[in-house]
Amino acid sequence: MASSTGLPPEMATADTAESKRPLSIEELCFTSAMSCFEGWLKLDPAIGPRTMAYVTKFISRTLEKTHNLKDVRETLSRSVEVWIWLTRDFAAAIPSLTTRSIGPLANLNDPDKGITPQESTALITKNYPSLKEDLQLLIKLMHIARNLLVVPEPEIPQDLCAAAQFDQMLYQTIILCINVTSKAYDGDVLEEAARLKLNKKLLVTCLQQAHNWIAKNDRNKMAFWSTVLFDDDALSDESDGNAYGEFRPDIAKTEVENWFERNSRFCDKARQLLIDYEENLAAKGLPPGHLPRISPLAWNWLPEGTVRVRADDFDNTTKITPLWKEDEPDKFEQDKAYGRVSREVDTWWLKIRDPNYDGWVVPMPTVEFAQQRTENCKANLVNRYAHSYRTAEHEGSVHSTEGGPLPEGATDQEGKEGGHYVHDYNDDMIEEEDIDDDDSYGEGPMNGLLTEVPNILDPKQIEALHMIVKSCILDNAGLVLSKAGENLQKTRCRMFMAMECGRSLLREILVFIAVWEKSEQSLIFQLTTQIVEAIHHSALVPYAWQSLRIPKDIISPAQTVLLRLVNTMCRARNNDPPPVESKEHIRDAKLLHFLFIQFRSRIVPECAALMHLQAQIRNDLCDPADFPVDSWDMERAKDGIQQFLELLTTVNELPETRRYLIEWEATYELLTLLKGLEAGVPKKPMVEMPNRSNNPRQHQQPPPHPDDPDAGYDSEDHPLAPPPPLEEPAHKYPWAGIKGQILHILAGLLQPPPGRSSPGNPEVQSQILRHNGVISLLNCCVYDDHNRYARERVQICLKWLMDGSDEANKYLRELIAMSPPPNLRAPQQQQQTTQAQGSGSGTAGPAAQPQTASLRIDGIAGEVKVRLRAPGEAIPQQPRPLISGSSSGPGSGTGRALPPPLANTTTATATADDPGYGYSNAQRYSGSNVLPPIQGGGGGGGEGSDGVRAGSSSSSMPPRSRPEELLRDIITLADEAARLAMGRPLEGDETEEEGEEGEEEEGEGEGGEDDFM
Repeated sequence: MASSTGLPPEMATADTAESKRPLSIEELCFTSAMSCFEGWLKLDPAIGPRTMAYVTKFISRTLEKTHNLKDVRETLSRSVEVWIWLTRDFAAAIPSLTTRSIGPLANLNDPDKGITPQESTALITKNYPSLKEDLQLLIKLMHIARNLLVVPEPEIPQDLCAAAQFDQMLYQTIILCINVTSKAYDGDVLEEAARLKLNKKLLVTCLQQAHNWIAKNDRNKMAFWSTVLFDDDALSDESDGNAYGEFRPDIAKTEVENWFERNSRFCDKARQLLIDYEENLAAKGLPPGHLPRISPLAWNWLPEGTVRVRADDFDNTTKITPLWKEDEPDKFEQDKAYGRVSREVDTWWLKIRDPNYDGWVVPMPTVEFAQQRTENCKANLVNRYAHSYRTAEHEGSVHSTEGGPLPEGATDQEGKEGGHYVHDYNDDMIEEEDIDDDDSYGEGPMNGLLTEVPNILDPKQIEALHMIVKSCILDNAGLVLSKAGENLQKTRCRMFMAMECGRSLLREILVFIAVWEKSEQSLIFQLTTQIVEAIHHSALVPYAWQSLRIPKDIISPAQTVLLRLVNTMCRARNNDPPPVESKEHIRDAKLLHFLFIQFRSRIVPECAALMHLQAQIRNDLCDPADFPVDSWDMERAKDGIQQFLELLTTVNELPETRRYLIEWEATYELLTLLKGLEAGVPKKPMVEMPNRSNNPRQHQQPPPHPDDPDAGYDSEDHPLAPPPPLEEPAHKYPWAGIKGQILHILAGLLQPPPGRSSPGNPEVQSQILRHNGVISLLNCCVYDDHNRYARERVQICLKWLMDGSDEANKYLRELIAMSPPPNLRAPQQQQQTTQAQGSGSGTAGPAAQPQTASLRIDGIAGEVKVRLRAPGEAIPQQPRPLISGSSSGPGSGTGRALPPPLANTTTATATADDPGYGYSNAQRYSGSNVLPPIQGGGGGGGEGSDGVRAGSSSSSMPPRSRPEELLRDIITLADEAARLAMGRPLEGDETEEEGEEGEEEEGEGEGGEDDFM
């Protein structure tokens, strides 16, 4: 096999011997194979298939040895020739592959000369056999390059790789893979897997090699990071400064290049290997030739005096104090005196970081502001979506009122309570012309070398990308600072957020988690959480939040994922909470402060406005066609609300952080959402009763038999009902599951202060009463299939609300006492009505035809027919409920058994005088609509001693403790609240029979509640 110089192998070996460094057999075979592969790609000289078979064999064997043999891997990693040959092979392959897949390389950036997707498909189909063969070899070469960086001293091959400029070939290969994969292939000429499998595999291997190249090497990290972020297209877009903090990327790029030149020194061992190669091989004209004379690295191997050296003195480890000389004419000297990477990045960060970074500058908006904001959102909801989305000057910050009048005294209030929030949190960062650029869905142009990668790879393939980003920006413990005292990891994180390319990549990484629905246990999710942690350490999560906004969404998908990651981060803190005075705790508290401002000022008001419009449509006060968003937008809003509530739930777990929610009066937002849901969304019953009254033919036509061959087909006699809609209209969106989360948070807030078991938190009790939240809680006692187990949660809320609160107990009793009594009639009137109905129907008497009445039962839609027990009819035997503390029965002991469920609701007998069924005392009070006295409560325990137990026949029951009594009273209260809610009239007036059985049916309904839970 001849070398590329035409010399036989024997002469090449002799020349190598003269270099005083004998080549190993692996080096000789591998470099010879790469030499032939270059000739194959360039067709100079022409290489035949038999030679290529040997080339493939040698490369495959080398790959296998670098996987398994440490000494071979270390020998090849220190060979300058190997790195140069790798660079030359990829330099030859990239133009060849590009021409055979997406057209000539020179035409890629020219839209007039670029080929169409159809032409690209035809090219790939035509050249597929040769493309497949070459790609397989390139993948193996990239695998070898990746393996060579896994050695005990990785800085040596990392420096050799940079000296040979293999990193530049790496960038070009990534660009080629992205261009080929992102081309919209048309037709089914090539199977999808065949088209993309090899291309994606090469891209994955490139990312893995890049990660190994930058690992623990600040110079390589900075080189890679600046190449990825300072995209030429992005620089042209942002050359005049941008709306994200007046950052000047061109100035920053120059400063980073100057830092790179000051830190361009290689490690001593790598420098010696490069000098030996230049003096003993390249100087004699032997292949693969001279190293590229690139600046500013070439001084490491060139003779002294050949090029100008401006690197810092490596031996001088004296710490320096950054000094900015404004009048220094030489930019390099100015940056050298400053000592840090970039003053432009530092200045941008000081302007854009969380304004509360050094102290509590931005206060929490008041509840009064939130109320005004909600009213403005309700008034302007339709207009917001009817016009092109809000412009920056009208959108303003979360403290703007979107064109609505400010409340009286708002000017003074904003000055005292966050009027400068507009500037500090930079809420109006999205210009009107950018509104249609919805990049969060992978549409439209995206800047940056790596931004397209999440749209190409799947979760298993993309892990290297996340590891690269994490490696560049996460400041791990024990990190060594620079001589200027700079944390380079944090500086790269700030560069990441300052550049449009970095923000685009962050957005795609976040949306990737949502698209693939990754769990918290997945590696991708964990890596992304660490990326967010790094951003949090630089106090840039508020800025990231604003940059991820989409004006048409209440909360964008990327923001929702960001919330989820922040919640994961906070939940991990709860396992080992830092001290309250620690820097870590204060930093977390400031992040929570910002996010709750968003919750109060934007998220809740806009969601409440949608719920208000749903209520308007539900009450026929507004046309459903006026609802401004679709179901997809509603789903996004709900996902965002759920993540906010998940975060509040996590914060609520620890007393140290719970106090922030109490101090900020979070109960207002929670109750606002409860009220909006109650008004806008009807409760979904567990059982839908068929409605047979509207179509008499339904009673005449039996359902089709499963064996009927004509079943399911339309006919003249049996017309088919129209198919159900694919989805409910957006104005009927149920916001399922939100109530349960809210009640869980409220129950946590109502807990007694730390160190006490009773009574409930008086501050939160007062807040709920002040915001009229009792009615909202009672409404949650009625079963709602959209929010399962909400009834159990609200019982806990009511328990802690009433525990120790005189005002809450008084309010609840007055509320029950003020409700109108059911329409009861005397037994004689009932008997007369029964006889009249019997005679009118042609029956012999009341005993001949059992009479029925309609009633409403919690959890069942519509009305249920029940048989009325005639006067004098024997009461059927029913099991009594087991009560905690009873001396007999399986329910005795510590637990409290609930009443047995109704055996059959539709055939149950209703009675109001059975003393042994259900909650006897609750039934006794239901006739007068008076709440049973609360037993043992701190505020209402002295009003009676009969309580719920008055109707119990168990005389031997031992006295229960105060918490048990209170819990049972609260459950009774929940039943009473459900009875009151279900007792509201339907559409139209109740019939006489319905009113007659009002008390009876409610007694049945509350006994059957537990059957549905």
